Amino acid sequence: MEQALVIGASGGIGRALVAGLQAQGWDVTGLSRREDGLDVTDAGSVNAHLSVLKGPFTRIIIATGALEIGPHGPEKALKQITPEGMAAQFALNATGPALVLAHAARLMPRDAPAVVATLSARVGSIGDNQIGGWHSYRAAKAAVNQIIRGAAIELGRTHKQAACVALHPGTVATNFTKKYLGRHPAVSPEHAAARLLEVMDRLGPEDTGQFFDYSGATVPW
Repeated sequence: MEQALVIGASGGIGRALVAGLQAQGWDVTGLSRREDGLDVTDAGSVNAHLSVLKGPFTRIIIATGALEIGPHGPEKALKQITPEGMAAQFALNATGPALVLAHAARLMPRDAPAVVATLSARVGSIGDNQIGGWHSYRAAKAAVNQIIRGAAIELGRTHKQAACVALHPGTVATNFTKKYLGRHPAVSPEHAAARLLEVMDRLGPEDTGQFFDYSGATVPW
């Protein structure tokens, strides 16, 4: 039985990804702050939780992240940016995945196909930004996309069959997004998870270092 690791397993999408993988027959290890005390913004916490894992995991999914952190919501204008809000966005949405990815090489098989994916967001695309706003969240997601790109290059030197990618799950109806859905159609976490798993099933080493949406289409950087 192949093993999968889901970081952020107690969130809306994370929980649905765990259930979807288990339904497919995967042996799933799920970790989260709420249920396991894993704080991805703290290097000591990440090291303590991930260093004891054995693997090998042929599927690693980083499903952490938030649009609103504490009192800091997405900005509508530059004048609303605060150092605290921007730092919080980078800590959770960029530094956190980077700290997890630092363990990926040890946790993944070197001689078998594997996928490591981080949930990003289309609003992190610089080329696709047409309306501005949400500056800190956009910047943090753009940063994690760059981290994925660099991680793919590094992993490619030792894990020739691995794909390391960023994934946009679409607009998903969760507690984190319900205040901001507006006129955008949203799908359930279960539907989003099923689409993401289908995309990951089709990935190979030729796809590493890229940014895909829930349909498998490439998202511009």
